[in-house]
Amino acid sequence: MTGVSPLELLDVDHLLDDDERTIQHTVRRFVDDQVRPHVAEWYEHELTEDAVRQLARDAGKLGLLGMHLEGYGCAGTNAVSYGLACMELEAGDSGIRSLVSVQGSLAMFAIWKFGSEEQKQRWLPGMAAGELIGCFGLTEPDYGSNPAGMRTRARRDGTDWVLDGTKMWITNGTVADVAVVWAQTDDGVRGFLVPKGTKGFSAPKISRKLSLRASITSELVLDGVRLPAEAMLQEAMGLRGPLSCLSEARFGIVFGAIGAARDCLDSTLEYANSREVFGKTLSSFQLTQAKLADMALELQKGFLLAMHLGRLKDGERLSPQQVSLGKLNNVREALAIARECRTILAASGITLEYPVLRHANNLESVLTYEGTSEIHQLVIGQALTGEAAFT
Repeated sequence: MTGVSPLELLDVDHLLDDDERTIQHTVRRFVDDQVRPHVAEWYEHELTEDAVRQLARDAGKLGLLGMHLEGYGCAGTNAVSYGLACMELEAGDSGIRSLVSVQGSLAMFAIWKFGSEEQKQRWLPGMAAGELIGCFGLTEPDYGSNPAGMRTRARRDGTDWVLDGTKMWITNGTVADVAVVWAQTDDGVRGFLVPKGTKGFSAPKISRKLSLRASITSELVLDGVRLPAEAMLQEAMGLRGPLSCLSEARFGIVFGAIGAARDCLDSTLEYANSREVFGKTLSSFQLTQAKLADMALELQKGFLLAMHLGRLKDGERLSPQQVSLGKLNNVREALAIARECRTILAASGITLEYPVLRHANNLESVLTYEGTSEIHQLVIGQALTGEAAFT
């Protein structure tokens, strides 16, 4: 007997239109061809800068970079299509989805939303094509969940700006051609575009990671970085600017985490159906089926939640609180699924022959970046009670 895949139980395919289905299948083929054959090697030895640039160019050719943005070489797809792309990318690896979402939903979105026409023309077409790579510098060594406390400072010097400070845990930083850097000024938090090679700017790579190894993570160091006045993102004033970018990226995570969980469950089902224990397949035991049923249930609920939020976003009705709800639930449940799948695979689950522990390690990072679970709980709590409890 053959079973159905976890997302077929609720017959969810009819929730997608033809264009969305085509985009999903195209990205799935890209992952099958360009990611899966190499991802174990990337994870074991870490992704190289050359590999990042090649992946960015390949993703650009498919229109995946900034795909939900309009103009400047961007595909202009709807939010659900972008979410489905994130789901398929993260089924390959969270680091690959991070490459695409940081490029499109953080760096490109910041320029597209808050930049001048000159800034958009200079950077966005090359970034959409994957010929230029961007990063997003908000988090600092001592200020993650509390970005208002950032120490990076931008001061006026004539018509120029001079930036000093450090950013930490920045995806794509070392390989980026431009960094979107957020800094305190006398007028509050403002955003600046810092091109690679600017004097006083460096982006050393963070090594010895146990998570997101198929992704380049960096520190950004700004030591007297002098920028012209036109380097500022004029339309971004205060924390509302960077936080709106984070909402864009978190939306992609809502779908992406489901992709990682689906890949874990698919590989575990295949293993359980072929592994013999006490003379019969592992999948025929009641305890195994109970685990599989519970995981499939949470996977389907998470997908339906992601789709609902995607339709809200396409209708311009999605709130940051709703994004927090989606990220909190889907990443938390995806991590639980990855860990449970590892128990079914037993010792085989700790090797790179199977993806489950790689996904679990990646999801440990996804659980805390772009808003920890605790912060999202407080965002939801504030929405429920009307009381802010962040301090």
